[in-house]
Amino acid sequence: MAAKTNEALFDSQQQLEKVAEQFPTLQILNEEGQIVNEAAMPDLSDDQLKELMRRMVYTRILDQRSISLNRQGRLGFYAPTAGQEASQLASQFALEKEDFILPGYRDVPQIVWHGLPLYQAFLFSRGHYHGNQMPEGVNVISPQIIIGAQYIQCAGVALGMKKRGAKSVAITYTGDGGASQGDFYEGINFAGAYKAPAIFIVQNNRFAISTPVEKQSAAKTIAQKAVAAGIPGVQVDGMDPLAVYAAVAEARQRAINGEGPTLIETLTYRYGPHTMAGDDPTRYRSSELDDEWEKKDPLVRFRKFLEGKGLWNEELENKVIEEAKEDIKNAIKKADEAPKQKVTDLISIMYENLPLNLQEQMEIYKEKESK
Repeated sequence: MAAKTNEALFDSQQQLEKVAEQFPTLQILNEEGQIVNEAAMPDLSDDQLKELMRRMVYTRILDQRSISLNRQGRLGFYAPTAGQEASQLASQFALEKEDFILPGYRDVPQIVWHGLPLYQAFLFSRGHYHGNQMPEGVNVISPQIIIGAQYIQCAGVALGMKKRGAKSVAITYTGDGGASQGDFYEGINFAGAYKAPAIFIVQNNRFAISTPVEKQSAAKTIAQKAVAAGIPGVQVDGMDPLAVYAAVAEARQRAINGEGPTLIETLTYRYGPHTMAGDDPTRYRSSELDDEWEKKDPLVRFRKFLEGKGLWNEELENKVIEEAKEDIKNAIKKADEAPKQKVTDLISIMYENLPLNLQEQMEIYKEKESK
């Protein structure tokens, strides 16, 4: 009998390297706002480019005011969005009204631009049930608090669209931490198996609260996790709105053509804390890293690009800033005017026909609230 050798059955290191090499970062605009990938440039009109910039500036102001309102005690739960505007808004900009958004808790801007009134977004933050009652024709669900759970929901919504023969897609978002959850894998695997028209976005802002992405997975990219589910994956410069738009637009076209889902990893950065609930990013992020990513600011990059085309200037930007401030003031006033939430309100909207135990509780709380 021949002696066994210690020779490996396959080159494991080469295998992993070859996988990672297939996921280069898609970029169209560099940090100076210059086009570096003309072939990938999306077909957007000057008006569309200006509108995308308007939404990004508006949302940066919304983030600043929301942080201030939270500190004043006028908002509840809030997850800052500054730095992720290109990833969030350019992806939504590539959608159609009939598409369905299943957001995570940091993804309020996308659902606002998809049609959710701003005052209801504020009510959602306060935990008011009306903030979760989506208007007719606004295809969004309430932001998911459970990390990654929206991935499974997205797969289900997308399959429903396919079974109805709808020419629309379901899109969902999570962070790099969400890509470590079991729901993430189950969602992309299910959608891939049934070729459901879904777009799965992982906004890799480098930290799952305080855990760096390098400690979350041995994979070189999150995009390559698509391989195991048998679906396409792409890594995108998430600070480049044109690259994000191009990737999502192509994924949407694939989906409505019956080619199934796509996983998109956007490399981005949140400038603020994970949430306003006591997180201190200075404890786990260096000032050098913050400085590095501030130079990649999506608003600065896109502003330079548009200014070079003669499409943007300080006057236009100031107009958007004042518009945002006025809208926010009116929306928070309207949220303040919402009827105070009562226990009987919550009980009454839970079931069409209340079970006996809730009927009993309803009577108890009716009496309490009448005093």
